[in-house]
Amino acid sequence: MKVSVVIPCYRSGATLPALVHGLREELPRSCEDYEIILVVDGPPDDTYAVAHHLETEDPGRTRAVLLRRNYGQHNALLAGLTRAQHPITVTMDDDLQHRPDQVAALLAPLADPLVDLVYGVADVEEHGVLRSFASRSVKTALSMSGVPNAQTTGAFRAFRTELREAFAASVDPFVSIDVVLSWTTTGVVGVPVRMDAREVGTSGYTLRGLARHTWNMVTGYGTAPLRGVFWMGILTALVGLGALLVVLVMYFTGQITVPGFTSLVCLMAIFSGVTMLSIGIVGEYLGRLHFRSMHQPNYLVRIERGGTYDPGGAAADAIARAVAERSSTSG
Repeated sequence: MKVSVVIPCYRSGATLPALVHGLREELPRSCEDYEIILVVDGPPDDTYAVAHHLETEDPGRTRAVLLRRNYGQHNALLAGLTRAQHPITVTMDDDLQHRPDQVAALLAPLADPLVDLVYGVADVEEHGVLRSFASRSVKTALSMSGVPNAQTTGAFRAFRTELREAFAASVDPFVSIDVVLSWTTTGVVGVPVRMDAREVGTSGYTLRGLARHTWNMVTGYGTAPLRGVFWMGILTALVGLGALLVVLVMYFTGQITVPGFTSLVCLMAIFSGVTMLSIGIVGEYLGRLHFRSMHQPNYLVRIERGGTYDPGGAAADAIARAVAERSSTSG
């Protein structure tokens, strides 16, 4: 197994040496070859200087990439993913909460050819109450964006690098790696891993930043708000119709004697319902245009004998055996 480790870096000059040295010690135990890609996301401190020094220590396996400005964690990850050269990619944070000795636990499930994506799930939550609540909110937003198994997602992941073909050309400034990975495969598993508490610095994801990230995912990859307007329109139309019937009954039974009141209420009930329903219908069309603009892949081939995706007969035989075993187990 050959592995590319992609690490987005921001204000992490104090933690990068220990992280990279730990990876250099642990990775040879679980893979044949590896590379470490440090994507420095335009920080105002000396993070790139530290990353460059680590690069010069081992230029064959460590690369430092400096972005021109701060683009955000997921955009930095995308920059690293496009540069990964090995068949398996691991992503992890730069703050030492993701332990180098736990990478092997992420790689193990990928021995199954039907598993494409593995998330590391902390066996013990290391965040505070507010930070944990914010993280759960982000995972809820992922679920609303159509990501299956959203509760197992996280920044500590391992996946087959070929999955990037589905989103390598993404130009979305609010890209979410977990969402675009969910477009590519259903072979997703979560494994328990040990994580450490952050000892140096503070997280760049403040509650405000996490709230903004959550909103970007809900509006950027889903149509839940538009669907909410649609159902609100239907509800408003039904309430308006009910109010109209009540007012008409009261008018014809002589309970309403104010001139013009009945006609005014009738017009308000009808047009408010029609307006909200119309907005909901327009929202449905906008949602369809929105999904088309995301350029989701129509398909992504896993393997094909004699084609572009032909890694050799042994790999095809292994996948065929895995499919047969899974079918017999589920049956």
